[in-house]
Amino acid sequence: MASLNKVFLIGNLTRDPELRYAPSGTAVTTFSIATSRVYISPTGEKKQDVCYVRVVCWAKLAQICSEYLYKGRPVFIEGRLQSRSWQAQDGTKRNTLEIVAQNVQFLGKGKTIGTAAHETADQPQESQSPEDNPQSIDINELAVESAPQDEEVPF
Repeated sequence: MASLNKVFLIGNLTRDPELRYAPSGTAVTTFSIATSRVYISPTGEKKQDVCYVRVVCWAKLAQICSEYLYKGRPVFIEGRLQSRSWQAQDGTKRNTLEIVAQNVQFLGKGKTIGTAAHETADQPQESQSPEDNPQSIDINELAVESAPQDEEVPF
């Protein structure tokens, strides 16, 4: 029987992305996003569940995400679920479940190019060529593949 491993998530980054390089020289970026679900409890009270998800990006996608994503930024992730195991320093076996991103779409306003300042919604946008605009970088053709951290809810 055939199987399918596909994940689609929209959430906000809980921390700035961390860029590292594998021994082979391949770029690897990791970050976590928070997704939420609002519901009404049986008592009529409005409640919110938050789920924290670790995301891993590889190669060119890793470099792009490292450069243009930041804590609090909303993002759409398309990828696959991956389970990993490793031996911790104390000798215990650890497991994690993470998303290996295959496509990342930046949502909302981004950083002003060349600075760390965030754009505000009322700032006029100059027209830029697709090569200069990080929002229009086509990352659909990039292939990707996998380690953990958390923080407080960014929304």
